[in-house]
Formats: sequence, structure tokens, C-alpha cells
Amino acid sequence: MSVPAEAVGQPKKAATAAWIGSALEYYDFFIYGSAAALIFPKVFFDESDPATATLLSLATFGVAYAARPVGALFLGHFGDRVGRKKIMVFTLILMGLSTFLIGCLPTRHQVGTLAPVLLVLCRVLQGISAAGEQASANSMSLEHAPPHRRGFFTSFTLSGTQGGQLLATLVFLPVAALPEDQLLSWGWRVPFWLSVAVAVVGFVIRRKLDETPAFEQQAASEGVPKLPLVVLLREHWADVLRVIGGALIASVSTIFTVWALAYATSDAVGMSRSSMLWVGALANLVALAAIPLWATLSDRIGRRPVFLIGAAGSAVTMFLYLWAISTGNYPLTLLLGIVAFGVVYSAANGVWPSFYGEMFSTRVRLSGMAIGTQIGFAVAGFAVTFAAQIAGPDGTDWSSVALFTAALCVPPLIAALTARETHKVPTEDLGSRTPREAPRPEKVTA
Repeated sequence: MSVPAEAVGQPKKAATAAWIGSALEYYDFFIYGSAAALIFPKVFFDESDPATATLLSLATFGVAYAARPVGALFLGHFGDRVGRKKIMVFTLILMGLSTFLIGCLPTRHQVGTLAPVLLVLCRVLQGISAAGEQASANSMSLEHAPPHRRGFFTSFTLSGTQGGQLLATLVFLPVAALPEDQLLSWGWRVPFWLSVAVAVVGFVIRRKLDETPAFEQQAASEGVPKLPLVVLLREHWADVLRVIGGALIASVSTIFTVWALAYATSDAVGMSRSSMLWVGALANLVALAAIPLWATLSDRIGRRPVFLIGAAGSAVTMFLYLWAISTGNYPLTLLLGIVAFGVVYSAANGVWPSFYGEMFSTRVRLSGMAIGTQIGFAVAGFAVTFAAQIAGPDGTDWSSVALFTAALCVPPLIAALTARETHKVPTEDLGSRTPREAPRPEKVTA
């Protein structure tokens, strides 16, 4: 069966826009994580108590995750009311603006306690933006994708977030290498100021993207729900709970990205900032290749088995990674960091956009993904703060942090084991209680 060139091109266009937009948006989000671990304790908090300053700085990282469920309620509602494209453009502008403003903030030495207050406010705006970003991009790419390649095309959103994290790390490498006085005075601001370019490029790309056929057909035939949240909780409450549980897998990312970085560069271990940033950079580089491969596998064998591999494997490999850091052996830390985050975690990370999105019908898909993921991500965001407390007053109890991370991988396992397998269900039947199986086409070119 031949497929029109226009129909083939739309999934590519949507996936590319999701990749680039997510990469640009999550560049902003992840530079904050690096700064919270390496710089903000000295710039915005009391340097006389380094342990408390680090704890408070990591807590501001979690503040955005606390704001995300609130943002998800509003952005999910409007995304299912007015369309995916408008939300994607709005979130990008808000993220770029709030990140730029962080780079302009006065320090604690300049304005006292007002400085961390302003920092938290900007961080809240980042969280609201991120609440709608992935859900809208995932909905856009899923609804444009061919039925038998939804896993592959929706994975571009998550490989984009890894690309953004890689870009953020590469930008921070020369910044972290600056002399201490330059780093703390002006150097740390540069990555945040670059968000202006991020916002402009992302705006141009997303403005040219078409709305999805599934949303337009839904709006034209049955209309959009006046209160998507009511429909969501009435018809899909169990799936919302599954997505909340599944989203806790993001704790692996936040522990790896923020807490492990702070631990490795602490006096207890003594690894350099630059060397540990390279661990993250190379792990994300590997993830860029691993995510679409895992997603393609899920198009063949199903979402559930691939997600289970990622969740169970992450519980084990994160333990090994934190152990490697505790030994001070950098080559071992680099190797296990790439395996844990670049390969194993990518299995769950690459498949969840299609896995979660396929649980919901078109009329509540964005709401379901936004609310479910952001509640789970809120817990994941504060996992860094909990880890800092669990690690003890000197921050060296890595084994307790590893066990804590493994425990957070249990709800995702339960969510996947209780979920339906949907990789063969036609797009128009997704969210139905009695879905039929889609006939496989003879050939669909990517």
C-alpha cells in the first residue's frame, strides 16, 4: 500500500519540531540543575554553612517540579481545548524568558535574602513552562505518526530533552573551568543569557508546525470537551494513576544529573567539575542513539517489556554508578555512568511518550499526560533534596541514596505491569476500553 508523500512528511516534520523544541527548552531547564549543584550555593545562599547552602540550592531545583502539577492543570486544559501547537509555542517563550531573567538576578551579597526569593520565582515559571512542554510535544508527534511507528516518532521528544541536556553540559564545561572569582561573578550568567537565542529559534520552528489531524478531526466531529479534566478523571482515572507511578522513573535522571554531580565534586570524593560534566555529556550522547533504538523495539515487541527493562535495570545500575563515584575511580565512574544513564535508563525514557500517550483518547490526551507526568515528576524533582538529607550530614552515605532511588523505581514497575499493551491499537481507538488491532501496512517509509 503506497503512502502519499505529504502524509509521510508530516510525521517527520512533527518529530523534528518536537526534537528541536524540546532540546532548546530543556537546555534552559538543565543548565539550572548544573548551576544548582555547582554555583548557586555560593552565589545565593550562606557560604558559611556549605552543607545547608547546598541543600537549599538543591531544594530550589525541586521547586519547579512542585509548580509543574499546577501548570499541568492549566496547560493541559487549554491544550485539549485550543490545540497542541499553541501550547508548544507558549511554553517555549515562557521558558526562554524565565531562564534569561535568572541570569540577570542580583546575588545574595547584593540584595540579601531577596536574591533567593527572586530565584525561586523564576524557577516556578520554568516549572510551569515545562509542565506543558513534553505533553504537548508528545501529543503532537504521536497524533502525526503512522500507527505502527508511534513509539519511534514520539521518542524524538525525549531524545530532544537529552540533546538539550547535552548542550547544557557542553556550555557549562568552559564556564566551570573559569577561575573561581570570574565563575561566581559573571561566568555562571552566560548560559542563562543564551536562552534568548534558544527562545527565538524555537519560536520560529514551532510557529511553522501544523496542528494534528487527530485534534482537528475531534474538534470538527465531536467538538472539544469544555472541561477536559472532568472527562479525564471520569473515564481515565486509573491510567492517570499509572502515569503518576510511571513518571517516578524520572527520579533516576534527577539523582544522576544533580545529586551525583554534587556528591562527586564534594570534598569527600574530590572529582573535578569538568570531569563529571563530561560523564553527563557522554552519557547523553549515547542516549541520543539509544532512545530511538529502544523506541523502535517497542514498536515491535510492545511498550510494556521495554519500559520494564528500563525501570528494573535503572534500579541496579544506579547503585553501581554511585558506588563507582564513592571509590573515586573516574574511568569506572565514566563507564557505569554511560551504561546506567545512556543505555539502561533510555529504555524507559524513550518509550514512555508513546506508552503514556496511548493510554488516553485524543480529547484528553494532553491533559492526561501533563497531569499524570507532572505529579510524578514533582516527586522526582524533590528526590534530589531527599537524597541530600538521606546522605547524612557529611553527604557521603551513597548506598542509602542508591536504595532510595531503587525504591522509586518500584511504582513504575507496578504501573507497567498493570497497564494494557497498546502498540498495535489504531490511533483513533486509543483510550477505548475495547480497542481493535490495527492491520499492518505493507510498507511505510519513515
